[in-house]
Amino acid sequence: MYWKSVGAAHTEQTVELALQKAKEYGTTSIVVASVSGKTAELLAGKAENIVCVTHANGFKELGTNELTPQQREILIQKNVKVLTTAHALSGAERGISKKFGGAYPVEIIAHTLRMFGQGVKVAVEVAVMALDAGLIPYGEEIIAIGGTGRGVDSAVVIRPDYSANILNTHIAEVICKP
Repeated sequence: MYWKSVGAAHTEQTVELALQKAKEYGTTSIVVASVSGKTAELLAGKAENIVCVTHANGFKELGTNELTPQQREILIQKNVKVLTTAHALSGAERGISKKFGGAYPVEIIAHTLRMFGQGVKVAVEVAVMALDAGLIPYGEEIIAIGGTGRGVDSAVVIRPDYSANILNTHIAEVICKP
């Protein structure tokens, strides 16, 4: 499915398509980028292993996280794993490029993935982050969901590899994207 626009207007349909594809592939793991936790909550209870990847602490404002403690607790109570950590495709490298200027290899990977859309880049990134954290199985195709701004608009079938081996990541299918 190719959307004619980006953003949150496609959230519910993206989630539906991702769930359908998870059944088709027989995967029990779905990783979703979710800043507020609302998109992750839409997936709660609909697959065996739901992983919500939030923005890193300090992403928007130093010393804070956009996912409220209350929403985090709601997700955990609904058996959603919540991961908050440095972003695989920026993290420390973005700090270096901001300090010294220029582009560095991991940022080039991120910009290349953005050629497919911001949501696809985010989906790849959160899948790698979830694998690095041990929240999804190694070597298996899973569903990863990302977005452009708020909500989600992109989903892929992906076999992520660890960030140390990110170029071995395999995108098997693009489910939907703008």
